[in-house]
Amino acid sequence: MALTDELWAAIEPVYDEILAHPFLAGLTDGTLPRQAFRHFVVQDSHYLRDYARALAVCAAKAPHEADVRAFADDAVGALAAEQGMHAEFLTAFGESAEQAAAEPVLPTTLAYTSYLLATVHGGSFAEAVAAVLPCYWIYARVGEELLAKSSPEPLYAKWIATYGDEAFQSVVRRVLDLTDRLGEEISPAERRRMVQHFTTTSRYEWMFWDAAWRGETWPV
Repeated sequence: MALTDELWAAIEPVYDEILAHPFLAGLTDGTLPRQAFRHFVVQDSHYLRDYARALAVCAAKAPHEADVRAFADDAVGALAAEQGMHAEFLTAFGESAEQAAAEPVLPTTLAYTSYLLATVHGGSFAEAVAAVLPCYWIYARVGEELLAKSSPEPLYAKWIATYGDEAFQSVVRRVLDLTDRLGEEISPAERRRMVQHFTTTSRYEWMFWDAAWRGETWPV
């Protein structure tokens, strides 16, 4: 079995719950409260700064030059997304990126990025790839799923179009091809660790949308 097939089979129930989540339903029918979307954008800005760091570690650990360049480019792209698209969304709320950056990193965001950074720093290159992969792959699948529906709300339609776009899909295909190459090289034990990390960060993806939907704050 190709490694990507094994990874996806491990998270199919998680992905089904992601597609069924009211946050995504509200994106497509335009009923998502703007405050929930704002929560998502602010926390995603915090998340992407650490995700870029995780991708930079992947670049540093990559054994082949092409993969070094690719992950380094993706790290720059993650920061560009944070500075570009998110700034545009915040402007629509009458706020600045500086105001958003001053807001606290909330529990789910901190838990997700802490796990991500611990894994990419402490694990092998293959484990690092598994940990960062859900943010590529799940967003690509969600973007594909929602693109046909889009949204009557322009802000939400723009978000959907970004991840359904062919340019993003081609980046994800490149990472999936790398993942399958790694699957042919690694030991059974390392493969099991990849499945574990991939499943964990996929669960964090569901939790991230759920936190925005709930308006998560620090409880004390």
